[in-house]
Amino acid sequence: MPHAIRIHEHGGPEKMRWEEVQVGNPGPGEVRVRNTAIGLNFIDVYHRTGLYPNQLPLTLGMEGAGVVEAVGPKVKEFKVGDRVAYANPIGSYAEVLLRPVARLVKIPAGIDDKIAASIMLKGMTAWYLCRRTYKVKKGDTILVHAAAGGVGQILCQWAKHLGATVIGTVGSEAKAAIAKKVGCKHVIVIPKEKFSERVKEITKGAGVPVVYDGIGKDTFMDSIDCLAPLGIMASFGNASGAVTQFNPGVLAQKGSLFLTRPTLFTYTSKREDLLQAAKELFAVVKSKAVKISVNQTYALKDAAQAHADLEARKTTGSTVLLP
Repeated sequence: MPHAIRIHEHGGPEKMRWEEVQVGNPGPGEVRVRNTAIGLNFIDVYHRTGLYPNQLPLTLGMEGAGVVEAVGPKVKEFKVGDRVAYANPIGSYAEVLLRPVARLVKIPAGIDDKIAASIMLKGMTAWYLCRRTYKVKKGDTILVHAAAGGVGQILCQWAKHLGATVIGTVGSEAKAAIAKKVGCKHVIVIPKEKFSERVKEITKGAGVPVVYDGIGKDTFMDSIDCLAPLGIMASFGNASGAVTQFNPGVLAQKGSLFLTRPTLFTYTSKREDLLQAAKELFAVVKSKAVKISVNQTYALKDAAQAHADLEARKTTGSTVLLP
């Protein structure tokens, strides 16, 4: 029987178990996929800890790539042998799994399985942030937090490709070098500088039209101080913990600002949007406008160690689990 990484209660990485699972035949609108690579993301930690609750027991994981092994009734878009990738629903930490065809995309020639597995969630997140939440355009100066992280590296490169000047924040000098490499013209090492003051200095007091903040409570209020009037605060993650209290009156005081808490699942809930996201993402990766760094790989059975390293901020770029 195939194996999967499952949890039976919320908690730390030690709650993750390598277990045998039964995978049946695909039903209508489903295919069975044998994973070749699985992406690691911070949302996996949120699911494990219960910050984002799910019914238990639970197979973790949001994205992966593999090969179609079997096709359910009336499925016409996919066939056995197709290389496919996905970013939803939950359950990717598995050797074999069933996937709804509505959430699958074909991997084009020229895109490696490890790359595909590592960009479906992070890359399509970068897509909606810079192409939909705030449409980055030539001449913009924008702020991207965690610029050396998985989403950050893709977002910074994509925004630079679109003609923006990118200000990136990082947590160390080592990560500052990575941020420079992925297109940040200005890099702020947060422990050393107050980033809101530095952003105002860089923009000559004007502020930025958008802040992309996946960090959460540690950066939230200072991020708002970075915005120009009518600017957009895109709070899309909680790496430092959730923002639990906020007075919306602050948005008025700081210049009629907009606050959004976007999710990939909303932006790609329609199949045509999912296909458009994947098409644009694969195009910028194939053209090398966005280079993907898979800097860590772990055996799937060692996913607990991967989680520990991710939470300890020991990883950079993308991390892939290999079945």
